[in-house]
Amino acid sequence: MTVTERLALRALHQIDPERAHGLSVLALRLGLAPTPGPFATPRLVTTLAGMALPNPVGLAAGYDKNAECLPALMQSGFGWLEVGAATPLPQPGNPKPRLFRLTKDRAAINRFGFNNQGMEAIATRLAKRPNGVPVGLNLGANKTSTDRAADFVHVLAHCGDHVDFATVNVSSPNTEKLRDLQGAAALTGLLTGVMEVRDELASAIPIFLKIAPDLTDEELAQIAEVALATGVSGIIATNTTLARDGLKSRHANQAGGLSGAPLFEKSTRILAQLSQLTDGKIPLVGVGGISTADQAYAKIRAGASAVQLYTAMVYHGISLAGDIAAGLDSLLERDGYTTVAQAVGTQRGAWL
Repeated sequence: MTVTERLALRALHQIDPERAHGLSVLALRLGLAPTPGPFATPRLVTTLAGMALPNPVGLAAGYDKNAECLPALMQSGFGWLEVGAATPLPQPGNPKPRLFRLTKDRAAINRFGFNNQGMEAIATRLAKRPNGVPVGLNLGANKTSTDRAADFVHVLAHCGDHVDFATVNVSSPNTEKLRDLQGAAALTGLLTGVMEVRDELASAIPIFLKIAPDLTDEELAQIAEVALATGVSGIIATNTTLARDGLKSRHANQAGGLSGAPLFEKSTRILAQLSQLTDGKIPLVGVGGISTADQAYAKIRAGASAVQLYTAMVYHGISLAGDIAAGLDSLLERDGYTTVAQAVGTQRGAWL
């Protein structure tokens, strides 16, 4: 982290978290953030569901909700990016305040509720993005929708030709009853419809499924079975948690999804279980609590082919992506791996 970035973070932490988030997006749009380009070495080159990534360190959905600063993000050290979530209609989301820093826990709680400008505005920006690292879209459903499964299909049909992959997000805790779509019957119907629309796009882009960490063993096994049966391209594990174990910060009891450091162990255990359940048949993406190269490496050795970051940037800045990629390269070299793929799942048993 540069001195300038450290000072900027200190200033942002003096103001409301959501306003700080908006200012960071604006800084990227104006070219005021470091843009070193994606960190890449032959060892870090990764293939994820057919996509070629210069490195496996991705940006999770939720940061650039409306695809407003893609040119800068594509040069910020990440190997791939996910924007959104996008819903068919614009929606303001839940009442403010709805984002809380838990500084003592290196965490955050949000209850945004899929606030975004809607699929039409987002699709327009995605269509104009420059060439570079793969960019995907997180698909969401409107809060007032009477058919949320149809919303996912609608967004994919409208935006699918402008992205390299799409993610079906049934795991946000901030839209009432959305997580009900993780049940076997509802999920099968939803994914079947999404895959049918995917096959009608100009290119059959990968479709990922993003799941919650708050699942029983039985629920997780059902999700793995449905994912394999419906032919999705991979699973992103995991979204935020409703658990509040061991938190120290004054905002610990706020409603919403908890992300950041406290999520690391829970999400990594879910990842390892999924790796065992799917037995390498589809790639997995590890998300939740990553703030160091060692933690990214742990996700990979637990079964992830690639990883995503978000909350850790609140505390370490956007240069964290390149730092983690560089550190991961060193760890792979230390252990004698010539590719990321060789390390995937090698320590899965430690998390089971």
